Amino acid sequence: MSIDFGRTASDYARHRAGFPDVFFERLLADGSVERGNRVLDLGTGTGTVARGLAVRGCAVTALDHSAPLLAQAAELDRAAGVEVKQVRARVENADFAAGSFDVITAGQCWHWFDRWRTPGLVRRWLRPGGRLLIAHFDWLPLSGNMVQDTERLILACNPAWTLHSGSGLYPAWLKDVAEAGFSDLRTWSVDVDVPYSHEDWRGRIRASAAIGAVLDEAKVKRFDADLAGMLASRHPQEPMAVPHRVWVLSAVAPGLLG
Repeated sequence: MSIDFGRTASDYARHRAGFPDVFFERLLADGSVERGNRVLDLGTGTGTVARGLAVRGCAVTALDHSAPLLAQAAELDRAAGVEVKQVRARVENADFAAGSFDVITAGQCWHWFDRWRTPGLVRRWLRPGGRLLIAHFDWLPLSGNMVQDTERLILACNPAWTLHSGSGLYPAWLKDVAEAGFSDLRTWSVDVDVPYSHEDWRGRIRASAAIGAVLDEAKVKRFDADLAGMLASRHPQEPMAVPHRVWVLSAVAPGLLG
């Protein structure tokens, strides 16, 4: 199936919770990001990472190949009172001068890239000693919880979906960046509960790679009705506290440009 998040841009912008404040606070507190840094945000989507860093004083360039997602990001940036430079391109086709950025971020998107080519591109675009931050903000399916019930519904509708039953941890990404010559690899994680109404959770799932980004409109509507029924019968209390895990890999580019 061809995945197109542009088809779900409106739901994506309205209903999907972005990276929480604790994520940004930790990055600034531990020195991974500093005010005034030149930041490139890969696979920016609706701009949750780019906007969060711009609000905190960084000069941010946001890269994505989807025009609808970039349009939503621009609206949200205006509402937040920040300016983010947008570049429309796939990561593998983007063209930036060597050493252009102090920090490169990849939030919730590393798995969509060419993992053989992208680390080398990132290494070139970073200044010597610059930092790559790969981050995820994943829902957590736990035994008997609402997320697990939702994933079972998704699989009944779309058995080809493979991004289920996750732990929110990504050890394979460490191998990707180590083999590209990055050093000082560090990881950290923190769990948070995100409040979701039934309406917002349904919109969040419609925006996902498993549903709205791949299925036709009729199938999306049938799934949404099934999800609404399941939530009403099994998880009626609102807002729901949906467990999520923030996971971050930090890595430093070599001292000399490749």
